[in-house]
Amino acid sequence: MKISCFPKYRIGRLLGMIQILLGGLVIIVSISSLFRFYSAGFFMHNEDICKQFYGVKDVYEGFDVMSLSARVDEVLDKMLKLQENLESKVQQMEKIKDLVNNTVSMLDYKKFIEEDVIHPLYGAHIALRQLRLPRVENGTTNEDPLINTFVTEEIRKYITPKETRVGNKNIYGSQKIFNTIGHGCVSMKKELEEYMDYDIGSFCKDDWNVAQNLMINGCDPLPRRRCLTRASKLYQKPYPINESLWRIPDGRNVRWSNYRCRNFECLSIKNPKRGYSKCTGCFEMEKEKLKWVTNTSLLTDFLIKDALAVKPGEIRIGLDFGIGTGTFAARMQEHNVTIVSTALNLGAPFNEMIALRGLIPLYITLNQRLPFFDNTMDLIHTTGFMDGWIDLQLMDFILFDWDRILRPGGLLWIDRFFCNRKDLDDYMYMFLQFRYKKHKWAISPKSKDEVFLSALLEKPPRSL
Repeated sequence: MKISCFPKYRIGRLLGMIQILLGGLVIIVSISSLFRFYSAGFFMHNEDICKQFYGVKDVYEGFDVMSLSARVDEVLDKMLKLQENLESKVQQMEKIKDLVNNTVSMLDYKKFIEEDVIHPLYGAHIALRQLRLPRVENGTTNEDPLINTFVTEEIRKYITPKETRVGNKNIYGSQKIFNTIGHGCVSMKKELEEYMDYDIGSFCKDDWNVAQNLMINGCDPLPRRRCLTRASKLYQKPYPINESLWRIPDGRNVRWSNYRCRNFECLSIKNPKRGYSKCTGCFEMEKEKLKWVTNTSLLTDFLIKDALAVKPGEIRIGLDFGIGTGTFAARMQEHNVTIVSTALNLGAPFNEMIALRGLIPLYITLNQRLPFFDNTMDLIHTTGFMDGWIDLQLMDFILFDWDRILRPGGLLWIDRFFCNRKDLDDYMYMFLQFRYKKHKWAISPKSKDEVFLSALLEKPPRSL
């Protein structure tokens, strides 16, 4: 009887098709895998391959994984350095053939143990104990961001959110208070930890210049500190208000340790080594008395009486945004106008000088949002600080912040702003973009390549 081969043919054909299909799937999976490795940077030796390939996040549900990893690496580095140091010492000892005759004093031995062994080991121990792992509550992680970034305990205590003692919402409508530090503090970790390294309740170090350097470089606002501010050892009570406005203060009221000068006489314009250059004659009262009250040959020199005449009786409070010793505020006080003066101690005690004259200094940098509410200031005056050196985009942020706090109908007084002639159109646009009403506008030459620009502008109502 003849046997049919049809069934065998059908089974073989079916198996062949399955093999072809599986082979195609293998090729597709292989290509997709290769593409995934390539997109993750595997073939380019990208250091972030694991993070990209496995989807690891820098911050996982509010917990800073990268800071934790950095802290672990820091501890490992300390332990490795300690091990290498000890191994080096052992090798040095092995090179000495006659150990019996080689005498090492107990003082040297103690110093070696303390500085090269105990201190590094203790530092690694503290850093390891301060590692904070995420707490899991209701199936989710709950931890403070950046808690593992800093070593100094005072910083860690400061940035940790503080819960209310009774469990209810506080006056802000929150159950926790979050203390703020500037984002730049992360990139200036070493300087911030130096600033926050103190004994609680003791006297602070004379380190205001460290704080100012942090502020200027974006670590602003700074954390609060729990140490006592130092004052001058020879501090005297300020002069009475009827004398202090136009009199050089007592130099004993200033801590001079971080300045080139050691008294107010040294800050004379005649001294080329006084340590500052931005504010000419600021500490010479005879020259200061002439500002904004006497006519000059420059069209860009406006007088206070002319500016106040634009809005008679309406200017009551304002901001002087610049660098100086408070003379503009002193002159405006004579017209019953209260002015807050911004100041940084750039080479001289500007803040102390303003305060000792009986005026209000505001210790603030260019890169900080002004601590005033919207539409509250009658006047903003600026001179001597924000000039043609400033980046246009930074200036844009500053001007929009001024516009925010200036009330409708308030005055913006641009006083002797100077820049290169070729940049004048750019800066003019910056001031005119807000469509303020022009009351005064003047341009005069400063030098061959530079010009002065002064303007008195009124903010429109914008009642929406």
